[in-house]
Amino acid sequence: MLRSFVAAVVLAFAVIAPAQAQEAYPNRPITLVVPFPPGGIADITARPLAAALEKVLKQPVTVQNKQGAAGAVGMAAAATAKPDGYTLLIALVSVSVIPEVDKLFGRPPAYTRDQLVGIARLNADPPMLVVNAEYPWKTLKDLVSDPKAKSGELIYSSSGIYGASHVPMEMLMQLSGLKMRHLPTTGGAPAMTAVLGKHAAMWNSPPGVAAPHLASGKIRALAHYGAKRLAEFPDVPTMKELGYDIEYYLWTGLFAPKGVPEPILKIIGAAVAKAVEDSDFKAAMTKAKVPIAYQDAAEFKAWWDKDAAMLAEVVKKIGKVEDKK
Repeated sequence: MLRSFVAAVVLAFAVIAPAQAQEAYPNRPITLVVPFPPGGIADITARPLAAALEKVLKQPVTVQNKQGAAGAVGMAAAATAKPDGYTLLIALVSVSVIPEVDKLFGRPPAYTRDQLVGIARLNADPPMLVVNAEYPWKTLKDLVSDPKAKSGELIYSSSGIYGASHVPMEMLMQLSGLKMRHLPTTGGAPAMTAVLGKHAAMWNSPPGVAAPHLASGKIRALAHYGAKRLAEFPDVPTMKELGYDIEYYLWTGLFAPKGVPEPILKIIGAAVAKAVEDSDFKAAMTKAKVPIAYQDAAEFKAWWDKDAAMLAEVVKKIGKVEDKK
């Protein structure tokens, strides 16, 4: 009887030990992939989030900028990473667009949406159409009425072809009759630099990225793509107010590769819920003028599915756009 009891206890510990080892997440540093250069909205969100997550998870969270191909390089790297919870991704709305573009061109996908699991939405801001202040346009009507804007003479920049700031410009051009040349860059910061240096006349900027340059008077906002005016920029009209039926949001979400065990996803999800309430994270988002628009995994999934379906239709309407660089 004693031998049977001892054998049972040993067997129980043999079963429990691996389970306990699996539950020891996290026990080493976590990498947070940002698929754009420093200075853009993804990076502005990722860095204070990483600091807040470190407080909760008690492990280093390192931001890794892995840019290229409008974000596809970093997104694909994260989507195909080992699904152990130690590689996470901060992505923009373009995470939904890139697989649709690959489908449009009939090429092997860099990644697919079902390779990623949404953990949380962090913010959702409508981009603003901003122009270098040295140009004469004070309103969107001024721009649309300028013959140069319909001749292909003007240039607009973006964070990359089919990227988060390219798509809304294509939507606007379809409805307004604007015809301009496209200067794709590697991210939001380079796109803004192109406008500030007059290498491009305008681009669709996240409000947080635009804010300091609006305050300095170097750029001017003509309109934004949201449903209602922004509290931080009450004088900037919406596209709908101006007669263009466009609503588009530049959202930021946290993702993990598909296959991460559910207990680990729950730990990360709970950590993010605490991180967005962190006073330092809130202060950083307020300073950057990026309102927090948190959604948990279930809410975010519903949002992402709906938004991705809308964007799939937009990509079909835009059609094939070649990068002429």
